[in-house]
Amino acid sequence: MLSDHSATPHTLIDPAPPDPDRRNLLKWTSMLAGASGLGLATAQAQPGAPGRPTPAPNHHGQAQGPGPLRKGMFAYTLAHEQFPVPEIVQLGGLASRSGFNALATSDHFQPWQSDQGHAGEAWVTMGALGAHAPHSWMGTAVTCPTLRYRPAVVAETWATLSHLYPGRVFLGVGSGEALNEQAATGEWPKWQERWDRLIEAMAIIRQLWTGQEVSHKGTYYTVNGKLFDPPAKPIPLLTAANGKKSMRLAGQYGDGLITDPMSWQKYKTEWEAGAQAAGKNTADMPVMLEHYVVVGDEAAAKQAAQLWRFGVKAWHNLFDVPSPERIQQRADAETPLDQVMKTWAIGTDPAVHIAAAQKLFESGVTIVNIHSGQPDQKRVIDFYAEHVLPRFPQPV
Repeated sequence: MLSDHSATPHTLIDPAPPDPDRRNLLKWTSMLAGASGLGLATAQAQPGAPGRPTPAPNHHGQAQGPGPLRKGMFAYTLAHEQFPVPEIVQLGGLASRSGFNALATSDHFQPWQSDQGHAGEAWVTMGALGAHAPHSWMGTAVTCPTLRYRPAVVAETWATLSHLYPGRVFLGVGSGEALNEQAATGEWPKWQERWDRLIEAMAIIRQLWTGQEVSHKGTYYTVNGKLFDPPAKPIPLLTAANGKKSMRLAGQYGDGLITDPMSWQKYKTEWEAGAQAAGKNTADMPVMLEHYVVVGDEAAAKQAAQLWRFGVKAWHNLFDVPSPERIQQRADAETPLDQVMKTWAIGTDPAVHIAAAQKLFESGVTIVNIHSGQPDQKRVIDFYAEHVLPRFPQPV
């Protein structure tokens, strides 16, 4: 994800601004979905999944997609840092059948903390996940398309995923963390260069997705070629941000936003200003916000908080640390568990979880992305399917 660490203000120029159609990408996606009959239809929930009904099969007997990204959605976080890929795929399938509208996967070379224990390859996961989760959007939160991945490869990968799972993949992008980019490549530029790279990479990805020949020689990347299999359907490109300057730039260059509760509360107006300056309507732009929960008591919450202890200071100083061991040491030394848990929804009373999600929706969040660090993920999915999701209307 993104953070703000430039010493002086700097004006950025998009090397290839998106065309007007791309500025209305989400609106286009909605229109296509409606014309294709991809809206959420009323159906009986599958056994063991009493939450929101899953979409009915189409006339070919195939499962319908989830419809456009829109207000009122619940996503579920599939944490590659904490669980092995086979388990993530199974959990994603369960979450999809249980009524979650989207699945967000982390994309890391290493975990944030060494005690998290895993770091499977997210793109491989998505290739398998789509067949297990036919009712949900899926995408990364987030991929860094600038250093260990190159923008042309990212564009090709998501175009391919869109052919496997048309109308239900999104791409979340960010400027990266040292534990992934520096650790894998030896490169870790300053904040300004990372953002300049990201903007150029996003422009290349969009150009390649048109299917037209691309001849690009920019500050950081040279691309000469085209995608012979461009996306089957438009792919929302969401941009992650966690600070004042990055929130404004995310609004300016992204099709939507991925962020956290504190950043949304503090810098929502910056994001809106960036979008409006680029001629966009924020009502057409999805906002996905990561929301930590624990279905259990205080002991269960502390167990989860230990694994995600870095989060409080992740975007202040820990994103610059390339070692998961060092990040864990600093998190243990600098951040009390009570501070980690203070904004989480904790407990087995559905009212606590319902109220927290409702507050986020009322603040303008489009997609509440449920993230639990507890080991028993099935308990969380089942709890939300039975007690929380049914209390909210279908997305509109």
